[in-house]
Amino acid sequence: MEKKVVMAEIRKQLGLGGPLILANVLMFLLQVISVMFVGHLGELALSGASMAASFGSVTGSSLLMGMGSAMDTLCGQAFGAKQYHMLGIHMQRATIVLTLVSIPIAFIWAFTGQILIAFHQDKQISTEAGLYARWMIPSLFAYGLLQCHIRFLQSQNIVLPLMICSGITTVLHILFCWALVLKSTLGVRGAAIALSMSYWVNVLLLALYIKFSPACKRTWTGFSREALKDIPKFLKLSIPSAAMICLEFWSFEMLVLLSGLLKNPKLETSVMSISLNTSSIVFMITIGLGAAISTRVSNELGAGNPQAARFAIHVTVSITIVEGLIMGSILILIRNIWGHAYSSEREVVTHVAEMMPFLALSHLVDGIQCVLSGTARGCGWQKFGAFINLGSYYIIGIPCSVILAFVAHLGTKGLWIGIICALFLQDVLYVIITVCTDWEAEVKKARDRVYDSGAPHDSTISLGTTA
Repeated sequence: MEKKVVMAEIRKQLGLGGPLILANVLMFLLQVISVMFVGHLGELALSGASMAASFGSVTGSSLLMGMGSAMDTLCGQAFGAKQYHMLGIHMQRATIVLTLVSIPIAFIWAFTGQILIAFHQDKQISTEAGLYARWMIPSLFAYGLLQCHIRFLQSQNIVLPLMICSGITTVLHILFCWALVLKSTLGVRGAAIALSMSYWVNVLLLALYIKFSPACKRTWTGFSREALKDIPKFLKLSIPSAAMICLEFWSFEMLVLLSGLLKNPKLETSVMSISLNTSSIVFMITIGLGAAISTRVSNELGAGNPQAARFAIHVTVSITIVEGLIMGSILILIRNIWGHAYSSEREVVTHVAEMMPFLALSHLVDGIQCVLSGTARGCGWQKFGAFINLGSYYIIGIPCSVILAFVAHLGTKGLWIGIICALFLQDVLYVIITVCTDWEAEVKKARDRVYDSGAPHDSTISLGTTA
């Protein structure tokens, strides 16, 4: 019986995680494809687009993604409690908040070039980055809406449409880039316009699905004035959610800046960029698993099933460890050839090969924290997550990176080992919190959160302990 239960949970996790992993990979590729097409315009255009993409991630997309992740808690628990109409209300609230937040970010993006120059970046590259960022502004508002639609569907275990719409968008994005970058005189602006168009296409496809699909009939009942109420309560959860995500994202961006201060900055920065890109690709797997466990935990807590939520966590952590060991082994096996995909310079390829075992270890450790972070979002522990990330990365991780890289003279490897220390500390702290959690109390908190968000109390809903 136990084996059947475990296999059933594994099927649920993979059924959720598989499409989410593919959807995340396809969304990640949009920015990559744009930069690849820009690369055909010359080194200056490539450097500017890459810098603009990094700046946009730090100042915009990470913040919107973080604030949108509050829906993991609110929508997931409401769906589990069978308060279906509240999912539409939460999505509308999130749409209002993320759209308003996007306005000041748009002003920041409009002055990207001047900001980068003020931070003593190369003037030519900064000017090119500023041009790319200004034309990316429409994509900012689309990205916020996209986060809302994704969380809305994900919390209902509707994930295949996310994968399909992302696939369609990626194919169209290649065509957009080909037409606007290579076949027009728009240059770098064409890549930014193509990115904006693709994000809006994805939003439109998901919006049409939500509007017309029978699967969303109970959860989307149209626009409501109720969405204007209790926005401060949404902010109370979304702000720590944003802090939780941003603190982690920003720490990895700091590695690139620190690598530029090493003795051979051109080499070290190239190796660090390749390492981060490689790590980001394989990280899409654990992001999908983290999203899956967030959905499972929030649904089960909302439904009043604390033991099922705890069991789902055990299964997902086990899956993640197996995945981490397999992917880590692959990274180590291809260490001597992987660098050739990015550079023809022997020194770069050699240094990338030396980094691969560290990437393998970080992927395993990062995978565990990603799943436990997903658990935190499912439970509504974003405040704890923000403090854990602050302490792990900025009190332990970054200082260790600086000491190992500049004092111990380990270079890029030292920077990465420092981040591994941060990830390991995250794992330890999240494990302690998860093990010490009173899951019966979490069910009560979920119930209170659902009803406190405006859902009518229904005494017929069972919120108790079930296996």
